[in-house]
Amino acid sequence: MGIPVRRSGTFIFAAALAAGVLVWVAWPPPATLGAPAPVHFKVGERLTYGLSWGIVAAGTAVLEVAERQSLSGRSVVKLVHTARSNDFVSAFYPVNNRVESLLDEEGSYPHHLLFHRHEGRRKNDDIEVRFDQAAHKATVTKDGNAETMEVPPDVQDTLSVIYFFRTLRPVDAGSSTIIHVNHDKKNYRLELRVEGTERLKGPLGEFDTVRILAIMPFRGLFLNEGNIRIWVTNDAARVPVLMKAKVIIGSITATLTGVEGVTLTAHP
Repeated sequence: MGIPVRRSGTFIFAAALAAGVLVWVAWPPPATLGAPAPVHFKVGERLTYGLSWGIVAAGTAVLEVAERQSLSGRSVVKLVHTARSNDFVSAFYPVNNRVESLLDEEGSYPHHLLFHRHEGRRKNDDIEVRFDQAAHKATVTKDGNAETMEVPPDVQDTLSVIYFFRTLRPVDAGSSTIIHVNHDKKNYRLELRVEGTERLKGPLGEFDTVRILAIMPFRGLFLNEGNIRIWVTNDAARVPVLMKAKVIIGSITATLTGVEGVTLTAHP
């Protein structure tokens, strides 16, 4: 069995866009997404995932709310995502990626994104995005070249979108919503469809979950070849416990294997 090559970017965590579907359907729901609810994540939260390509263990990924900072007088939290291939996969296609995003705690939108990408035998890529949310502009710097572009109001980046959805009020099962995401110098409309509820058993126990389909118009951090399906805990934490996506060869699965800084409600 061969290892997917460069384009598949195989073992990068889908969290950034797929897990952005942390919507909640168990509470008495309004018809559409409402105003922000109390934030469901705190500094110190750390989620660890095992990544697999088919039946092959591929590596690990971590989502972390690392710290609180002050930026131009506003309170922001530093979000960090890392993805690393294991020794077996690294022999063919090494992956060592790190993404950082500064999320405005009041507005739930990003101010700054830094993506350090090292995949395969290619040279390292550093991508920086600075958002001016008031002016609806973003300045993207890559390979030393800066480009300023227009963005929609309250646009998200590929990491902040995960946590943005954890601040929103619930929606009905069967409903869908659109969120604007800036990725790779383009603006996209990400559609999220709430498919229903499902009991799911994993390494950390058995959980009641909400199953959501992310309609992907582009390759996110997962470099997926289509839509991504996510199962999130049907409790106040709204943590993704399982994610699945097709890549250019086969499929990638991210399974929650470790939790710090948040309490999940496991089924007895």
